Amino acid sequence: MGMANPISLPLYEKIPRKNTLQRALDSLIFLLLLSLLIYRLLFLNNHGLTWLLAFLCESWFTFTWVLIISSKWNPVETKTYPDRLLQQVPELPSVDMFVTTADPVLEPPIITVNTVLSLLAIDYPSHKLACYISDDGCSPITYYSLVEASKFAKLWVPFCKKYNIHGRAPFRYFSTNPQTLGDSSSDFQQEWKRMKDEYERLSCKIEDAVHKSVPCDLSGDFAEFSNVERKNHPTIIKVIWENKTGLLDELPHLIYISREKQPKHPHHYKAGAMNVLARVSGLMTNAPYMLNVDCDMFVNNPKAALHAMCLLLSPNSEKEIAYAQFPQVFYDGLKDDPYANQLVVLYEYLGRGVAGLQGPFYGGTGCFHRRKVIYSLSPNNVDPVNEKLIESILLNFGSSTELISSAAKALKGKTNTMASLRNSIHAANQVSGSCYEYGTSWGTTVGWRYGSTTEDIHTGLMIHKRGWRSIFCTPDPPAFLGCAPSGGPAAATQMKRWTTGLLEILFSKSCPLFATLFGKLQFRQCLAYLWILTWGMRPVFELCYAALPAYCIFTNSHFLPKVHEPTLYVLVAIFVVYNISTLSEYLRTGESIQAWWNNQRMSRINTVNAWLFGFLSVMLKLLGISETVFEVTQKDQSSDDANDVEAGRFTFDGSPIFLPGTTILLVHLTALVVTLLKWQPPPRDGHGSGLGEVFCSVYLVICFWPFLKGLVGKGRHGIPLSTIWKSAALAIFFVYLCRRTTMD
Repeated sequence: MGMANPISLPLYEKIPRKNTLQRALDSLIFLLLLSLLIYRLLFLNNHGLTWLLAFLCESWFTFTWVLIISSKWNPVETKTYPDRLLQQVPELPSVDMFVTTADPVLEPPIITVNTVLSLLAIDYPSHKLACYISDDGCSPITYYSLVEASKFAKLWVPFCKKYNIHGRAPFRYFSTNPQTLGDSSSDFQQEWKRMKDEYERLSCKIEDAVHKSVPCDLSGDFAEFSNVERKNHPTIIKVIWENKTGLLDELPHLIYISREKQPKHPHHYKAGAMNVLARVSGLMTNAPYMLNVDCDMFVNNPKAALHAMCLLLSPNSEKEIAYAQFPQVFYDGLKDDPYANQLVVLYEYLGRGVAGLQGPFYGGTGCFHRRKVIYSLSPNNVDPVNEKLIESILLNFGSSTELISSAAKALKGKTNTMASLRNSIHAANQVSGSCYEYGTSWGTTVGWRYGSTTEDIHTGLMIHKRGWRSIFCTPDPPAFLGCAPSGGPAAATQMKRWTTGLLEILFSKSCPLFATLFGKLQFRQCLAYLWILTWGMRPVFELCYAALPAYCIFTNSHFLPKVHEPTLYVLVAIFVVYNISTLSEYLRTGESIQAWWNNQRMSRINTVNAWLFGFLSVMLKLLGISETVFEVTQKDQSSDDANDVEAGRFTFDGSPIFLPGTTILLVHLTALVVTLLKWQPPPRDGHGSGLGEVFCSVYLVICFWPFLKGLVGKGRHGIPLSTIWKSAALAIFFVYLCRRTTMD
C-alpha cells in the first residue's frame, strides 16, 4: 500500500492566498475615488475647464484602479513536487531550449555563453534536451564563443551534476568562495580550482575575440561568416554538438542559427526569430515542449524543467494548460531599486492575482510552452485529435514537406525519431529563409505573433483567447535570474518599447475586448490584459493632471476643494490610504521604504517620459507617418556596481525622452516661485489657488528630484544643456499660454 501512495498524490497544488486587509484597503480607495467623481459631477456647472479636465483624469484613474482591484482580488500560490514527478512519470518528455540574442555589443557573448552553459547543465536527462541559439546579429564572435563554450561544457556539466551545484552559470558560481559552497573535500577543492581556471581561460578567449572583432581567420568552419552584413546575409545553421550516442551523461545537442535577412523583407524582430527556432527545432528534434529564455536569463534552479513538468504533465493539464511561466527575477539589482525595474512587488501581488484568473501573461522569457499550442491547437481539439483540423492547420505551414510531416507528428502527440541532426540541415535552411513565411499563417495564427514590439504579451493573449489557461511556477530558489537595466537611458528605452508594443495590441484587432466577445478570453482576464495594455494611455491623463496645479497657480484659479470644504478630506484620505496600502505591500515583500519611494517616484517619471514617447510613436504609426522600432536593451553582467554609491544615481543622455520630465520640473519650480513672490493675477470668482495646488506642485518637484539634481549634475549624471534649453522654452511657452487665458 505504501508503494502505491505516490502515484495518487498530485504533482502540484494551487493554494489560494488570504488577502482580506489588502482587499479592504483597495475597496476603500475605490469608494473614495467614486465619491470624488460624484462631487466633481455635482459641481461641474459651477466651475470651468480645469474642473472638467480634473474630472476626466480622475475618471481614468478610477477605471485603472478597478482593473487593478480585479486583477489582484484572487491571488494564488503554486506548489510543485518534482520528487513525485520522478516516481509517477517513467519517461520524461523532450524539451527544446531556445536562447535569443540580437546584438553582440549590447548583449556581450560572455552573457549568452553563461546562459547556454546553465541550460546544458540542468537536472534533466540530457538525451532529452536540445539547445538552440538564435543569433540575429549574425556574429562570428557569438558563434566562436559558443564553440569554445561547448568544449568547456564537457567539463562543466559533469562537475555540476557530480557535486550537485546550485547556480549553474559559471560567472555566478565562481563569484563565491569555494569554502562557502558546502563541500570541503580535497577532491572538490582541486576540481573547483581546475574548473575556475578553465572558465577564466574561456573568458579570456572570448574577450580577446571581442577586442579583435574577428575571432580568427574566416575560413574553414567560419567561412560562412566572411563578407556577411548583419541585416543582409544567407541562413547559417551549425550543429556545434550532437549527442549521437543518446547517452544520459553526454552533453545535450547544441545548435547555432542565424536566419536569413534581406533588407527588403521584414524580419519581425524577436517574434520572427522565435518562429524560425520553432520551425528548425521542429525539423531537428521536434520536442513536445519548448523553453524560451533571453540571453541574459541563466538557470538558477537546476530543477527548473522538473518543476515545469509537474504543471504540464498533471492529469488534466494536457487539455487546460498551454504554458508554465516563471517570474522574472533579477540578480545583483541596484540597492533599493532606483529605476523601479526589478518588479518584485508587481509579481508578488498582481502576478499572483492574475495567476488566480485564466493564468499569468506570457513574459517572453523563462517560459515552457507546448509545441502543439504554439502550432495553434485549441484545448477542445486535443483529445481526440481531429485529423481534418490538423490538415487545415498544416495547409498554412509553408512549402516544406519535412516541416509539415514533423508538425503533424507534434499535433498528434507523437515523438520524432531523428537519425542525425545534420540530415535535416538542408530543410532547416529552407524554413529559415526570409521569404519562407509569405503566404503562410506564421505570425498571424501560428507561432509567435507579429504586429507588436511586445510579441510575448500578444502571443500569450492569443493563446488565452483560444480558451487555454496558463500557470505560474514559483519554485524556491527562483528558476531563472536575469539582469535589469542599470541606467536611466537603458531603463527608459525598455519602458518605451514595452509601452509601444502594448498600445499596438490595444489598437489592433487583437484587443482583449474582442477576444472576450468573439473568443474564449474570460472577462476578468480581459480586465487584467486591459490593465497592462493601457499603460501607454496613462501619460495623456497624468501629464494633464500634472499640468493642472501649475496652471491654477499661474492663473490663480483652483481645481481642488478649499481647506474649509469637507471634500478636501476625501482627497487627503485617497492620498494617505493609497500610500499606506502600497507601502505595506513593499514592506511585506521584504523591500525597504526607500525602494517603495523609488518605485512611486519612477512611476511618475516613466509615465511622462518613456511611456509618453511610446504613446506618441504608436499614434504616428496609426496615422501612417512612421513605423515602430524594436530597440534592444543593453545587458550588463558586472555585479561590481550593485553596492556602489554612484550606481543608484540617475543617469541621462541626449535623448529627447528626458524632455517632458525636465519641462514639468521647470514649470513647477516656476509655479512655486510665483506663489512665494505672490506674482499671481487677482482671482476671477474670489476663489484663487490654495494650499492644495501648492502641495501638488511641491510633491511633483520631490518626485522629479533626480531631474533637479540633473540640472546641476555633471557628465552622465547631468541633463545635457540642449535638453535644458528646449525644456525651458517649452516651460516659458506654457506660462505664456496660462497668462493669455487670464487676460482673455
